[in-house]
Amino acid sequence: MNLTAHDIIIRPVITEKSSSLMAMNKYTFEVHKSANKIQIRKAVEEVFNVKVDGVNTINVKGKIRRRGRTVGYTRSWKKAIVALKPDQHIEFFEGASI
Repeated sequence: MNLTAHDIIIRPVITEKSSSLMAMNKYTFEVHKSANKIQIRKAVEEVFNVKVDGVNTINVKGKIRRRGRTVGYTRSWKKAIVALKPDQHIEFFEGASI
């Protein structure tokens, strides 16, 4: 599958935990489910023009949701926590707040 950098990075994840990780120079993104760590690293370096130190990925399972008798699930997705080199940062997140 041939994915571009903008296909791999879907959106930033802005939560209380991800905001606290930003202090440690780690940024959180929702990424394409079939993307691996190498593709995620290259995509972040290309899109944000930074140097990546490491990538951790998590497959987030969908949660059960009910509407009366009908039971369904929210969608499953993949999360990537990207650690940057000490002198790097992403400007996109600087104005983000919860």
